[in-house]
Amino acid sequence: MAEAGEDLYTKDGTVDYRNKPAIKKETGTWKACPYILGNECCERLVYYGMGTNLVLYFKTRLNQHSATASNNVSNWSGTCYITPLIGAFLADAYLGRYWTIAFSLSFMFWGMTLLTLSASVPGLKPTCYSKDDCHPTDAQSAVCFMALYLIALGTGGIKPCVSSYGADQFDDADEGEKKQKSSFFNWFYFSINIGALIAASVLVWIQMNVGWGWGFGIPAVANAIAVMSFFSGTRLYRNQKPAGSPLTRLCKVVVAALRKYQVRVPEDKSLLYEVADAESAIKGSRKLDHTKNLSFFDKAAVEVQSGQVKSSINPWRLCTVTQVEELKGIIRLLPIWATGIIFSTVYCQMSTLFVLQGQTMNAHMGNSGFQIPSASLSIFDTISVIFWVPIYDRLIVPYARKYTGKKNGLTQLQRIGIGLFISIFSMVAAAVLEVIRLRNVREHNYYERDHIPMSIFWQVPQYFIIGCVEVFTYIGQMEFFYEQAPDAMRSLCSALSLTTVGLGNYLSTLLVTIVTKVSTRNGKLGWIPDNLNYGHIDYFFWLLAVLSALNLIAFLAVANWYTYKTAAGARRPSNEDFEKKDTL
Repeated sequence: MAEAGEDLYTKDGTVDYRNKPAIKKETGTWKACPYILGNECCERLVYYGMGTNLVLYFKTRLNQHSATASNNVSNWSGTCYITPLIGAFLADAYLGRYWTIAFSLSFMFWGMTLLTLSASVPGLKPTCYSKDDCHPTDAQSAVCFMALYLIALGTGGIKPCVSSYGADQFDDADEGEKKQKSSFFNWFYFSINIGALIAASVLVWIQMNVGWGWGFGIPAVANAIAVMSFFSGTRLYRNQKPAGSPLTRLCKVVVAALRKYQVRVPEDKSLLYEVADAESAIKGSRKLDHTKNLSFFDKAAVEVQSGQVKSSINPWRLCTVTQVEELKGIIRLLPIWATGIIFSTVYCQMSTLFVLQGQTMNAHMGNSGFQIPSASLSIFDTISVIFWVPIYDRLIVPYARKYTGKKNGLTQLQRIGIGLFISIFSMVAAAVLEVIRLRNVREHNYYERDHIPMSIFWQVPQYFIIGCVEVFTYIGQMEFFYEQAPDAMRSLCSALSLTTVGLGNYLSTLLVTIVTKVSTRNGKLGWIPDNLNYGHIDYFFWLLAVLSALNLIAFLAVANWYTYKTAAGARRPSNEDFEKKDTL
C-alpha cells in the first residue's frame, strides 16, 4: 500500500505550494507550463521592448556618439546576463525558484516604471529642440541608467530560474515526462520570441512614431501581466527545495582534496566515501556515479583517519562521491560554456551595428510612405525562430531519431555545434552586404546622405540566419546546462549559460573599443564613425566571422573530450515528507 501511495507522487523530490510531496496528476507537466510560458512571453516583451531600440534612444535622446551608444547598450545587456549568477545563487541556496522569480518581477516592474517616467515626464526627460536634437542633463541621463540597471537586477532573478522552473514541472524519474521536457525547451524559446516579435514590430514602431513614453509604458503594463500570469499557476507548480549554498559544497571538495593531496586514490572506486542511504546527502539531489576524469578531486572522498572527528564526519576533510561529482560536473561544463561567448558577441550585433547599418539604408516598404524602423528588422530573427522551432521539434528530431537511435534525435552538443557552424554565415552575410553598400556609396557619392537608395530588407538574410542559429545553439545550451547540472545547482548552471551572453556583450564592447582606438590613429575616421558611409564595419563583421570559425574548432575539441553526467538513482519522497503538515 505504501508503495502504491508513493507512486501517486513525483520521484524527483519536488513539492507543491503547501510544501507537501507533489501529486503527479494534480501538478506540473503541461498543466502548469502555460502560466510559466505566458510569464516568459510577457517578460521578454518587456526586455526586448526597450532593448531592441535602445541604441537609437541613446543616440537621439541622450545625444551619444555611435560607438558610445553601442558600447552602453552592450554593457547594459551584458549586465542583464551577469546578474543571473546572483539570482541563481539565491534560488538554489535559500529562496527556491518560485520566490526568486516573484521578487525579481517586482524589481523589473519598478525599473520599467522609472524608465517610462524618465522618457515622458517634463524635467526627467531630455529637452529636445527637434527629433534628433536633444540635450539631456547629467541628472536625466543618471535617472535613465538607474532605471535600466534596476531592470538588469530584476532580470537577474528571472532569466536563470524561469526555464529551470518550467523544466522542474517534468519528473526526471518518469520516462514519459522526461521526453516531454526536451520539447518544453523548444516551446519555451518559442514563447520568448513571440514576445520579441511584438516588441520588434509594434513597440519599435510606437517608439519611433508615437513617442518613447508610450514605447516604454506599454512594456511596463506587459510586466504587470507577467506577474499576474506567474502567480495564477501557483497551485499547479512543482517546486524543488533549496539545498543550501552550492558554493560552500564546492569549496569543501577543493579544501578536502588539497588537505589530502598526498593520499593515493584506491583503484577500487567503490571504496570512496558515499552515504549508505538510497538518497544523496545533499537535499534535493540524486546520487551521482563516479567518473574517471579530474581524478585529483577524488582524494576528497578517500576515507582516512583524519577525516573522523569524535566519531563524526568533518565535511571539510571528507566529502561524498556525489559532492565530488558536482564539482567535476561544473568544471567539465566550463570549456563548453566558454565557446558560447563568441556566438553571443555575434548575436548582440543585432541590437547594435545591425541597427546602425540599417539606419543608413532605405527603410520604405515598396513605393509607400511607410518606413520600417531599422531596429524592427530584428523581427526577421524572431520570425526565423518561430519558423525553425516547430520544424526542429516536429521534423528534424523524428527524422534524426531514426538514424541515431537517440530519443532527442541529436545530442545536445551536436545541436550546439551545428548552430555554431551556421553562425559563421550570419557574419559573412552582414559583411558582404556592407561591402555592396559601401560600393554604392563610393560609385554614386552618397557619403553625406542619411539614407542611400538601397533597401533595408537586404539585411533580412543576416537576421534570419541568426534566428536559425538560436534554435540550434541557444536552445541546445539551455537544455544542456539544465540536464548536465547537478540537481541542486540547476539555477546556477542555467545562470552560467546565460553569462555567455553577458560576456559576449562585454567582448563586443572590448572589440569595438580596440578597433576604434587602432583604426582612428593618425586622424583617420576609423571603422565605426558616426557617419558609417565613411567607415568600414564590414571589416568588423569579417573579424567576427574569423573568430566564429576559430571558436567552432575549439568547440569540436572540447565536445569530443566531454563526459556526460549519469545519475545513480531517483529521489523519492520520504516518510517524513508524507507526514508533513501544511506550511503555507
